[in-house]
Formats: sequence, structure tokens, C-alpha cells
Amino acid sequence: MSRSDVTVHPSASVHAEAILEPGVWIGPGCVIGPRVAIRRNTRCEAHVVVGGWTEIGADCRFSPFAAVGGEPQDVGYKGEETRIEIGARNVFREFVTVHRATTKQDRLTRIGDDNYFMAYSHVAHDCVVGDRTIFLHAATLGGHVTVGDCATVGALSAVHQFCRIGRFAFMGGGTLVVQDVLPFARVVGQRPTRVLGLNTIGLRRNGFSNARIAALKAMFKIVFFSDLNTKQAVQRLMADVPDGEDRAEILGFIASSKRGLVKKAAEAWERD
Repeated sequence: MSRSDVTVHPSASVHAEAILEPGVWIGPGCVIGPRVAIRRNTRCEAHVVVGGWTEIGADCRFSPFAAVGGEPQDVGYKGEETRIEIGARNVFREFVTVHRATTKQDRLTRIGDDNYFMAYSHVAHDCVVGDRTIFLHAATLGGHVTVGDCATVGALSAVHQFCRIGRFAFMGGGTLVVQDVLPFARVVGQRPTRVLGLNTIGLRRNGFSNARIAALKAMFKIVFFSDLNTKQAVQRLMADVPDGEDRAEILGFIASSKRGLVKKAAEAWERD
């Protein structure tokens, strides 16, 4: 049936209090709860479940069996009103799960715009995901994780609670992250996770100039591929590298880290 430019399959269950804007399409077997707001032209394919206090932006797409707005997997959660905010033009493939927040931080799980979540990805409670990220199959975030814009979380990878993945960072498949990943870095492996160098391919694809990439490589050599500890590397960056946007971002990220950095370098500096 269709009403007010909203299409709802007869087998779907949409609560009367749910807000569905024009162009929304709700497929067979979907369940939409009473505190849900779905903005224009978003499409929920078969058997999608959206519950909790959840707002979904325009032009998103949810593949079959995606589940958004479930309770956080936290034994201390007692049903309090906590929220999920999802931006525009996101893609959630089959069996992706996004959980609403606990009361321990900002009561909010937030996802930005233009992200792509492949099958079985999981965004846990209180996470903050930026814009234009890619989560490959079964990529998993623990609670309270922050993922910066344009980062890539590899297939079957896991990020420990309270860690941060910096902008334009790249996690290889099967990577376990238990500390912060510096912006622009490429990491892989587990026990230990290793820094392979700069995410050069990703930066080129996002329009970074050769000069900017060269400057970032020089900074990475100081931070990761020298005999300096983190404090000494920061001092060297401040002394030897001209002030600029990228230096400020790297220094600010290091200064605000609470879990420390993934810092163990691979045996050889990247050559690409």
C-alpha cells in the first residue's frame, strides 16, 4: 500500500507513531518501531528492523536483515532513553547491526554521511563514525570507538573499546586494534599490530598532492621509523617540520590519545 508518498509492504509492521518522510520505502517483513524517524527516500529492503530512539537521514539503503537501534550489549543498561543518529546516503548491507548508546558517555551512537557498511559489520554502543568511511565484511567496533572521516576498517577486523581510528587511516583485513591509529596510517595484523606506513593509495584517491604525501611520509618516518619514543618524536616534529594543517592534526591526535598509539613499525619502510 502507499500513502502520502510512503510505500509500506503489507507484510511490514510500522508503528503508527513512527515518522516516515516522503519517498521512504519499507519492504516485506520489516519492523519499524514507535520512536523511529526515517527521512526522505530511504529504502529498507526485506526484514530490516529499526527500533529504539533512532533517526535515519535521507537516501540511505538498508539491505535484508540489517538491524538498527537495538539495546547496547552492556549489562549495566536498564532501558534508558539513548539514541542513534544516522546521516544521509549511507549503505548498510546484509546483517549489519548498529546499537544505541549507553548512559556512560553522551547517550548517543552517531554515524555521519556517505558511509558504506558491508555485510555483518557491527557498530557498538556510543560509537562515533565520521563521513565516507568503509567497513568491510564483519568489521567490528567495540563500544565508545571513534572512526574518522574516510577511514577504512578491514574485513574481520576488530577495534577495542575507547580506541580511535584517525582520518584516512586504513586497517588491513583481520587486524586487531587495541590502541589509537594515527590519521593517514596503514596498519595490519595483531599481537602486535604493525604500522606499514602511510595510506598512500587512499590519500591519492582522495586528491592529496604528491607534495603533501611526501611531507606526511617525512613525518611518519620520524614517528614510526626512527629510534625516537613518542615524546621525542613529537619534539622532533615541532622542531623540524613546518607548521601546517597535517602536522597540527597529527600532533593534536597524539596529544589527546588516552590509550597510546599503534606504533610498532613493520621491518621495512614502505616504498610506494
